[in-house]
Amino acid sequence: MTNSPVSTLRAQTRIPVIGAPMFLVSGTDLVVAQCTAGVIGTFPTLNARPQETLTVWLTEIENRLAAYKKDHPTDIVSPYGVNLIVHPSNPRWEGDLEICATHKVPLYITSLHAPNKVIDRVHPYGGIVLHDVTNAKHARKAIDAGVDGLILVANGAGGHAGTINPIALVNEIRAFYDGPLILSGCISHGKDVLAALALGCDFAYLGTRFITTTESMAPAAYQDMIVQSASSDILYSPYFTGVPGNYLKASIVAAGIDPTEVLAAKAGGAVTLNKDARPKTWKDIWGAGQGVGAIDSTMPVRQLVDQMLAEFNEAKQKLTR
Repeated sequence: MTNSPVSTLRAQTRIPVIGAPMFLVSGTDLVVAQCTAGVIGTFPTLNARPQETLTVWLTEIENRLAAYKKDHPTDIVSPYGVNLIVHPSNPRWEGDLEICATHKVPLYITSLHAPNKVIDRVHPYGGIVLHDVTNAKHARKAIDAGVDGLILVANGAGGHAGTINPIALVNEIRAFYDGPLILSGCISHGKDVLAALALGCDFAYLGTRFITTTESMAPAAYQDMIVQSASSDILYSPYFTGVPGNYLKASIVAAGIDPTEVLAAKAGGAVTLNKDARPKTWKDIWGAGQGVGAIDSTMPVRQLVDQMLAEFNEAKQKLTR
């Protein structure tokens, strides 16, 4: 990673963590709190609705970060980023890309399709592109497209997660790729971040742990459900979107759906309930990773990052004794 664009990102963090962009959860408050706490904050452009709101959000984030830097000149303030769903099913993505490129957003996280157009648009001004992958096949396609790094969405991650063990996934991709890797899946504590680095990754990628922060857009009931859940309360199924994902079982039950029906669903087949009456994925059916059992409270982002940094340093000290 020496002298790579991603190494520049890592130098601008207190602990090598990227906050994953979460649909209906990551907003301006969460992103600003993450960046000012010294980790990279990101959000899906689709959270800014309608599309004209995206310019408002980007301007707000930039202004708030600039103001914080002015008032706290010695603090590490990390860059921010956006997530683009680069897929024909998202008619907004090219317009969102142009808005973000106009603002010279530092970091892009792309998913579901090769991000060639994103790379062509943002590399000229120094923008960095990381791509979500769940297996070696998708990794090779992203590398061929020229991405700056890979986000390995391993087994147990929240939302549309993969099925491969994180150790196996890292080792398999490291066999043919020596560029930056970012690991996702059940990372909740500072020692987990250190474990990702020990595996040969450059960043840890945290989503679920940031849902239970005071700056998150997630409703209180969602946050409470995560705090009260264990890994056994997570169901992995393609039932709701046609693509397998991890969801909170309690939210499925609360929506009046039999969990056994959800577990029996096969990939490629989405929910068959009446489209107008069925619960909305992400809004009513809540995503979360298997790491929920390690989360026992809701707290401000700054407190969480400080806690993780202390855990990270303590774990390093134990290993070097």
